Amino acid sequence: MWKFFHQLASPPHFYRLAATLMPWLAVPALLLIAYGTYAGLFLASPDYQQGDAFRIIYVHVPSAYLSMMAYMFMAISGAIGLIWRLKLAHAVGAAAAPLGAAFTFLALVTGSIWGRPMWGTWWEWGDPRLTSELILLFLYFGYMALRSSIDDTAKADKACAVLALVGVVNVVVVHYSVEWWSSLHQGQTLMKKGGPGMDADMLYPLLAMILGFTFLFGALLARRIRTEVLYRERRTRWVREMILSPEGGR
Repeated sequence: MWKFFHQLASPPHFYRLAATLMPWLAVPALLLIAYGTYAGLFLASPDYQQGDAFRIIYVHVPSAYLSMMAYMFMAISGAIGLIWRLKLAHAVGAAAAPLGAAFTFLALVTGSIWGRPMWGTWWEWGDPRLTSELILLFLYFGYMALRSSIDDTAKADKACAVLALVGVVNVVVVHYSVEWWSSLHQGQTLMKKGGPGMDADMLYPLLAMILGFTFLFGALLARRIRTEVLYRERRTRWVREMILSPEGGR
């Protein structure tokens, strides 16, 4: 067991592992997203209240879910890096930040597009879910700006890990905002008591999209971690040997 974790914390081992994982994550992601897109657009029945406008959930819900999951990746990686002093953990956080920011931005844009016909407005500043999700985007921006503003990688890792851990409070607010305060945003649909409040022809494409987006996030994260590891280890012997090898690190 400890040998496995020791290997997992090794940059050369993790670099090769990430390359192995990428196709196993990317292929299911493409298949699930293809199915979810087709079934969600053409097979699912129109909602009895929202009509065809509800179909944006097949992008909005997975994006919103990943906006929070990616931040938790950053926070957990930061905690591991601070407690066990694993440099690779900080690399995972650095790699996850741009992906999380992209999914958060996509969640905000699709939410605004959805809100215009449903609520009669593109944005409502008084809504706790919208405001806390926007704060989450600013936290991502702040994390990336803080990292780029500190030249010393070790100091940047520690500072960003602390920021990520502090920002977890906002992730909790995003998740529970529709339950704690009055909100235009609809409440829980998938996780509500008594089971999901959706018909099967709507639910299965949504689950496929959530799972597909999750696999896509994993594939993109593995790719970005490889780049981050190479940058951090660029002066080490194993990187030089890998570059000079016939395979060129593929």
